[in-house]
Amino acid sequence: MDEAPAGFWGVLRRPFVLDLRALALLRMATAAVILVDLAIRSTDLEAHYANLGVLPVSALMERAWTPYQFSLHAATGLWQLEAMLFLVAAVVAGALLLGYHTRLATVASWVLLVSLQNRNTLIGQGGDDLLRMLLFWGIFLPWGRVWSRDARHQPAPERLSYFSAATVAYVVQLALLYWCTALLKNGAEWTRDGTALYYAFSLDQLLLPGGRLLYPYPGLLRVLTFGAYFTELLLPFALFIPVGVRWWRLLVVGGLFFFHLTISVTLFVGLFFLINWASILGLLPPVALDWLERRLGPVLGRLVPRVQRWRYWLPAWQAPWRLRLERAAPPTEGGLYLARSARDIVVALVLTYVCLWNLDDVAVLRPAGGIFSDQLRWFGYLFRIDQHWGMFAPTVFKDDGWYIFEGTTARGSVLDLNRAGAPVNYAKPAAVVSLFKNDRWRKYSENYLFVNNGWMRPYYCNYLLRIWHENPAHPPLRHLSVVYMKEVSLPNYRVAKPVREVLCDCELPNQPAAPVRLRN
Repeated sequence: MDEAPAGFWGVLRRPFVLDLRALALLRMATAAVILVDLAIRSTDLEAHYANLGVLPVSALMERAWTPYQFSLHAATGLWQLEAMLFLVAAVVAGALLLGYHTRLATVASWVLLVSLQNRNTLIGQGGDDLLRMLLFWGIFLPWGRVWSRDARHQPAPERLSYFSAATVAYVVQLALLYWCTALLKNGAEWTRDGTALYYAFSLDQLLLPGGRLLYPYPGLLRVLTFGAYFTELLLPFALFIPVGVRWWRLLVVGGLFFFHLTISVTLFVGLFFLINWASILGLLPPVALDWLERRLGPVLGRLVPRVQRWRYWLPAWQAPWRLRLERAAPPTEGGLYLARSARDIVVALVLTYVCLWNLDDVAVLRPAGGIFSDQLRWFGYLFRIDQHWGMFAPTVFKDDGWYIFEGTTARGSVLDLNRAGAPVNYAKPAAVVSLFKNDRWRKYSENYLFVNNGWMRPYYCNYLLRIWHENPAHPPLRHLSVVYMKEVSLPNYRVAKPVREVLCDCELPNQPAAPVRLRN
């Protein structure tokens, strides 16, 4: 990195020169995260993406849609067709992982990911924005130039260092993520009192064993709170220092790796930490990549021949058709220059738009009246470069609690569907986080609490009733109440008395009445 061209321009662009091998790792990690995300989401095909689930297409269009969105997943309300789209997305992500027709696979993965995220915004989290932006900027990056199937059909690059408007966009995007996250955390518990992590670890919906170990130590939590805040605020500046770039990059990558490792063992954040780990791989300097090649090269050299021998055990298969794309004539140097210039101009304009979007999102930097009018936001919503990095901002959510799905049977018994039909018990579970199947359901349950999302409550209530009655072993219900045991987080380890709040009621009036029992 430090061997970038001399002169003012060379020094200025030095922080944005990336290694092609690092970009290849970024590509593979992004594709791997997409595959993991698809695997987790696929366990709720009907619940989250079909008309029989918690958000039918009609409700999506009426309540959670803008005229500028698009979604292939919203074209159908059948889980079977959703499964086909998931399969296509997995195949395309696999091609991206291998670097097979990389540019086409990147564009297709981006379209399918945007379609999937647009289908149900009620289960989205901040990591989804970052994953989407990694794919978007990846369209303009040569992350299939090395360590890919495509690279086998191209001459080896003359140099591994690479600079373009897209590398600038990638680095700036990462910096914006952490800067905006910090600037949006303008509450006193982050900037003055140092109690933010105390309140975060007070949320039983998020608390993991690692956080439980740290929770009893307020002094340590205060230090960690300020450490997290200033890591997000100050560490990104190291990405723009034009001297000793390799060492500053190692500091940033190492610091953010351990930062998100700490989050992953203390708070239930789903794929958030994996997406952030993937995002920083493109920053790895040559010194780190040379070390990886020395360590992994011999291992891969022994592994590849074994994988190739497996081909002889597979049955021969010939595709019934073959698609072949050919270019009529190779482009001239002038044509290549114009194409690259046009690409860089497009990337620069989009990056400017993204920077202004983030400035408008951060209240402390926003001028009076804001930057964006509604007429300008269509571009962000259409290409899904809209973003918001408000994790635990401006303060940590204080309304903690747990759900009870209080079902009344035809015979008058009261069961909790959230605990496999056990008799209702209003005591707090030993591990509230275990009540959620995955982080998508946790996020949905969080959105379910908000008053302005009251329209979504009956869909969930009726969905719970339907899936309960699909099992013939379950006793029929005549009533279901979605109950939230609200427990507000208080300072100084004080425990609030839980308050029973009924968020939604569903009736089944046609169920037979309970038989009358006579006493002797």
